[in-house]
Amino acid sequence: MSCTVVVCGFFGDTGKGKIISYLSLKDRTAVTARAGVGPNAGHTVVHKGKEFKLRMLPSAFVYDKCKLLIGPGVLVNLKILLNEIELTKSKDRVGVDRQCAIIEPRHIEADKKGELAKKIKSTGSGSGPCNAERALRTARLARDLPELEGLLRDVPLEVNNAIDEGENVLIEGTQGTYLSLYHGTYPFCTSKDITASAACSDVGVGPTKVDDVILVLKAYTTRVGAGPLQGELSWEEAEKRGWAEVATVTGRRRRAAPFNYELAKRAVMLNGATKAALTKIDVLFPDCKGIKSYEELSRKAKQFIKNVEREVKVPVELIGTGPGAWETVDRRA
Repeated sequence: MSCTVVVCGFFGDTGKGKIISYLSLKDRTAVTARAGVGPNAGHTVVHKGKEFKLRMLPSAFVYDKCKLLIGPGVLVNLKILLNEIELTKSKDRVGVDRQCAIIEPRHIEADKKGELAKKIKSTGSGSGPCNAERALRTARLARDLPELEGLLRDVPLEVNNAIDEGENVLIEGTQGTYLSLYHGTYPFCTSKDITASAACSDVGVGPTKVDDVILVLKAYTTRVGAGPLQGELSWEEAEKRGWAEVATVTGRRRRAAPFNYELAKRAVMLNGATKAALTKIDVLFPDCKGIKSYEELSRKAKQFIKNVEREVKVPVELIGTGPGAWETVDRRA
């Protein structure tokens, strides 16, 4: 039984939702707590042939015995949250910390104009302006909303109790290491830190309670919005390679580039990663689609995985071979 933090090693879009959903089902996770900024990050989950795009609830909803919590460091859009609870039929398992700040219409309006929209190409979710108000201590909190009264919880207490009782706990990070306000490509970044240590702080878990940090890397690199992307390909070239994607939250085209070993190595350092998950192997090597055994992967795919392990110096223990939660190679002991 353990507490594991799952974070992205690039600019988001690496498949954390898929990895979280797989881990919740495979390990029968008791509690998953969502960390990160808020509804400016989208996680896609494919389970039993159905696709879910989530911006507030943890991706572990697919395991029907998992408690789904939102940590006090996360911003909440009430409408999106309630819609997702209805979509996933999970109301009896959801808890929102009383200290979560609430995104209001004025935050969304401010996010869609001015510097954030023009230069940084923000998602327009209202997260940046809301976090600015939170820093000024003027934002409204979840405890102020009657609509949330039945969902309010002491999330740090519930998460720590679960860890102390020996249950499996996941902390679900959002966005990516290089969108961190402190460690990312400033000013082309999000409005707070989102590395593993920040994810722990978001849900109220101290560093000594964490057993593993899984760094999720995609077989190629993508990012949405403005900011540097080394080795960026044209959209036409991305389409030829099968790397052309659109963002979950905004629907914008994701800019694409080859796998960046230097960024991956630094992300291991910044997050204190103990393991890596490598997703979209099936896009890079189509003959690996749907494979669930490492031995059955192609020679080229195995060589790529070995190259990643050699460079980043942590084991690649989870390998995504398709969008479905169970389309995963699990090399954990």
